[in-house]
Parts: sequence; C-alpha cells; structure tokens
Amino acid sequence: MPASERDEALPRVVPRAAAVSMRDLLASCAAAKAVSTPPRDPAPKMSPVTPATEERRRAA
Repeated sequence: MPASERDEALPRVVPRAAAVSMRDLLASCAAAKAVSTPPRDPAPKMSPVTPATEERRRAA
C-alpha cells in the first residue's frame, strides 16, 4: 500500500468499556458458570457399617 493511502486511512476506533459495575460483572460470571455447569451425580449411598458386615469384610 502506498504511503498516501496509508496516511488517508481512517483512524481506528477503540470501543470504550461499557459502564458496568464490578458487582454486576461478577454476578453475571457466577450466573454463567451456574448455567453452564452440568449437575453433579448424586452421591452413592453407603450401606451402614454394622458389626456383622464388618466381620464379613474382614473374612473376605
């Protein structure tokens, strides 16, 4: 590109940051994380430990 065209190029306009408070920004990030995170699998049910089950475990 010749120098004359380069000099005539329009100045780049850098967008200003929107006036968003830090509180709103953090809230939106937390909401996005909550929405995008899949639910956890339920915890496996543990059978209660009784003396009989403990004795069977030791014998095995």
